[in-house]
Amino acid sequence: MSDRETIEALLSRVTLKDRRAFDELYSHTSAKLFGVTLRILHDRQEAEEALQECFIKIWRKADSYAVSKASAMSWLMAIARNSAIDRLRKRREVTGDGESEKYMEDERPSPEDSAVLTGEVSRLHQCLDELDADRAEVIREAYLGGLKYQQLADMTKRPLGTIKSMVRRGLMALKQCIEAEPENAK
Repeated sequence: MSDRETIEALLSRVTLKDRRAFDELYSHTSAKLFGVTLRILHDRQEAEEALQECFIKIWRKADSYAVSKASAMSWLMAIARNSAIDRLRKRREVTGDGESEKYMEDERPSPEDSAVLTGEVSRLHQCLDELDADRAEVIREAYLGGLKYQQLADMTKRPLGTIKSMVRRGLMALKQCIEAEPENAK
């Protein structure tokens, strides 16, 4: 049985609340999921806490996983990523970093979330590479780093309106690229 098949089998057993399968799933995936949370949070203790929250969500929501929508590992990575970003946002609220400012106003899944959920992470990275470097950087910082518009404006020394436009246009370009057939698939 391949690693992918093993993880999918374990996840299907977790939907039945099989604790042994949950322990095995943790053993098989925790290192990779910890890497996801650590990359976003840049703090080992917070990444460990985000990982714990991630596995609580996995235990509670395992029955919502659908094999036809994404690979099991992609689904798990999306949960880890979202747990880390939620934690990052909570950290910023506690420190008073722009308390009244809303985070990315668009509530739809980000292009990365959509790609992860459909198992097309490599396609997303290919599409990001096709964007101009400035736009790609802003989108990466917003969605992988969890930065708010104002933080992006401060970081890039650009007006807030310009940042909002860059993100909006970049997301539209990413959506078009992800939905288009890859060149080598034609």
